[in-house]
Amino acid sequence: MAQTTKTDNSYLADKVALRVKHLPPGEVSVLDCFAGRGLVWECVRRMTSQKITRLAIDKMADGFYLPGDNRAYLPILDLTAFNVIDLDAYGVPYEQLQQVFERNYSGRVFVTCIQVFYGAMPHGLLRELGFSDALLDKASILCSKRGWRLFCDWLAMHGVTEIVHRSHARNHYLTFFCGKPEGTN
Repeated sequence: MAQTTKTDNSYLADKVALRVKHLPPGEVSVLDCFAGRGLVWECVRRMTSQKITRLAIDKMADGFYLPGDNRAYLPILDLTAFNVIDLDAYGVPYEQLQQVFERNYSGRVFVTCIQVFYGAMPHGLLRELGFSDALLDKASILCSKRGWRLFCDWLAMHGVTEIVHRSHARNHYLTFFCGKPEGTN
């Protein structure tokens, strides 16, 4: 099996700049689903005058946080309490995004999408795009060759019409608005 090195907050400047530039107006309430030490949002706070509150979820984090797997919390939390959901994952946060879409969340979403382990994309995502189980069993890596394009196509299937991103090889940092267009009731 190939070894990969997990690096917390690679391209931190890109992550922070993307968030600062695309914060919703007014007070910001963040559901930080892969919170870690909270470095990204601490940097964002320093670069803006907006009031930012943050509920952190992680298996281990600093300060006050909900301990455990964010997939257990996403179905039960009141997502309307947050105008930002942050999915700064190591990998592709397919299951988390699926829950966000299923819950009809309306707000800003920040995502880190990293193709790891030979670039394989989640099979559920590929199935939704029409790849058969037989093909995935035989050629999963080949099916994922255009992973970024496939990820964008999958987002479009879920109503995402515009994304802003910064990419480095197979590391993609992006944001989009989910639900009703920003500024409408």
